[in-house]
Amino acid sequence: MAQMTLPETMDLKAAAGLKASILAQRGSPLELDASGVRRLGGLCLQVLMAAASTWRTDGQSFSLTNPSESFAEAIRLFGADAALGTAIHGA
Repeated sequence: MAQMTLPETMDLKAAAGLKASILAQRGSPLELDASGVRRLGGLCLQVLMAAASTWRTDGQSFSLTNPSESFAEAIRLFGADAALGTAIHGA
């Protein structure tokens, strides 16, 4: 299983790098540690949602672990908890 730690600030500037880092792990189970996330922007959220969908389609495990309070709150405020809810562990 591949593991990655998400950056503290997940904004427009972080989106392209996040996408590239995640896609580099395609084909194997992926666990993303969200414990240090303090800010989650919409574009990075879209990257996470697309990744969750892609991993599901590929039949691979995709999980977001140890979500910080800020990360969990942003997911809720964006209304993405239904889309990512089953991927989030340790909330």
